[in-house]
Amino acid sequence: GVYNTVGSLHMESWRNEMMDEINRINQVLPNIDHSQKTGAIQQWMRSVIRRLNHYKAEHHKVLKEAATLLELALWKANLDDKGGDDMRGGVRTTRGRRKRARKEICVTSGASIVIKNVLPFLVLG
Repeated sequence: GVYNTVGSLHMESWRNEMMDEINRINQVLPNIDHSQKTGAIQQWMRSVIRRLNHYKAEHHKVLKEAATLLELALWKANLDDKGGDDMRGGVRTTRGRRKRARKEICVTSGASIVIKNVLPFLVLG
């Protein structure tokens, strides 16, 4: 539910602001005339949903950045493991060959598999 989603938000300040907004209705309702309570609840619900959607969008941006950094880190780790030599068998490699080798390492780095299996655990419900 809402509490699970709020608890999964990336930043603690986002979680705190959402909890304050959710709890705000308890401060407002006792002081409102009976005839205005329905309108106040509807306005509060729109406010909670709007703010939650904003933070979910921000969370998604952070995840996209994290996925990109993870992919680059995996690629670099594979480059460091496999592609550091400019000399192979006594023959100097050409710039084109190095470029193709880097591209191949990028494709075979496993980043797509790791990201596909990691991101579902980070996406908000």
